[in-house]
Amino acid sequence: MKLNEKLASGEAVIVVIGMGYVGLPLALNFAHSGLKTIGLDIDSSKTDTLNSGKSYIEHISADRISPVIENGTFSGTTDFSCIEGADAIIICVPTPLTSHRDPDLSFVINTMEKAVPHFQKGQLVSLESTTYPGTTDEELLPRIEAQGFKVGEDFHLVFSPEREDPGNPDFTNSTIPKVIGGISPACLEQGKAMYEQVCDQLVPVSSTRAAEFTKLLENIYRSINIGLVNEMKMVADAMDVDIWEVINAAKTKPFGYTAFYPGPGLGGHCIPIDPFYLTWKAKEYNLHTRFIELAGEINEAMPKYVVRHTAERLNQLKKPVNGSKILILGLAYKSDVDDCRESPSFALMDLFKEQGAEIDYYDPHVPKVPPTREHAIWTGQASIEWSAEKLASYDCVVISTKHKAYNLDSLVANCPVIVDTRNALGEIETKTGQVTKA
Repeated sequence: MKLNEKLASGEAVIVVIGMGYVGLPLALNFAHSGLKTIGLDIDSSKTDTLNSGKSYIEHISADRISPVIENGTFSGTTDFSCIEGADAIIICVPTPLTSHRDPDLSFVINTMEKAVPHFQKGQLVSLESTTYPGTTDEELLPRIEAQGFKVGEDFHLVFSPEREDPGNPDFTNSTIPKVIGGISPACLEQGKAMYEQVCDQLVPVSSTRAAEFTKLLENIYRSINIGLVNEMKMVADAMDVDIWEVINAAKTKPFGYTAFYPGPGLGGHCIPIDPFYLTWKAKEYNLHTRFIELAGEINEAMPKYVVRHTAERLNQLKKPVNGSKILILGLAYKSDVDDCRESPSFALMDLFKEQGAEIDYYDPHVPKVPPTREHAIWTGQASIEWSAEKLASYDCVVISTKHKAYNLDSLVANCPVIVDTRNALGEIETKTGQVTKA
């Protein structure tokens, strides 16, 4: 029986590899559609948590997991042999950068090396991890064909980039249009048949490279525009103009303008990383991606800009950064989520510590710093408990992430020096000279 026939009858088995912010919600969608779905991850603590009906991601509630565990449509495992009984395998593993800002495909390649011995004829493989154009046909295709399968006939391969926006109540991975490209027309048709089970709208493109490029264009567009507004912010600061007032005025134009906002740097699993995938690949074609690299330079410099402005404000009070107690407000990379991957807060903490400051953080969504590759020194540090007495003990508070959970009135009442990188206090009455926007 072919995949589309199994999907129609509800007999298809889906394996999703990688139970993170992308893979878990996708797997749960398939499970809730009635298809037997297996969440495969090398981290047994994740699969054990899932099998107990619990969640380890804040915006995914246990109520979404426990019903499909109880009815048997979802289970977690670390055993790659589960692939042998699957009809479709979806790869949702990280694609970070190396220390030299080159693509790190080790997670994708290691996953493939473990998976290919278990592949069977008739299966579909979909890669969702963001990567450079050519990854699917250059890295995955040869490994599958080496097993003796002819792709497009007895095995199918597609690329369909994730479009997750954690914490956004207006969009889910079911309602966001799903881009998909196949190695062949037959591959595309099989991929469409699978994703139609859980996605309201599919956007088919001509190839896996076009799908890979689409994801990079989306995030490079954001990176460049954020770089532009960050640069505009620095110019506005020098001219004593409030960039936030300017943005609010500009966005009243009903055409030709989309509002982007400045901040202390880029964060998350996409925008700080994805542009460099295309920059790296473009070099193969002797192309220099100047816009992309310039935006990257500006965005990467923003934490230093914030630290410099903080130091200047403390100097005005005859306080050096060295020895000052500084509280970072917000560890997550964006508002109202618990995801702190690539968060600029880490860069701020590192920079302040290098200058001798004593650093704490407060984030109700991240009670303890998780392990990170580049900021291991902070692993395990706990968020402070919010209290008027505790807030008043700091020489300066830096708002790095704007969470709705903050008691801003309490913050203003107890903190004499605040550096606001997100305009979190834009609508709050503050004392003269209390707030510095940076």
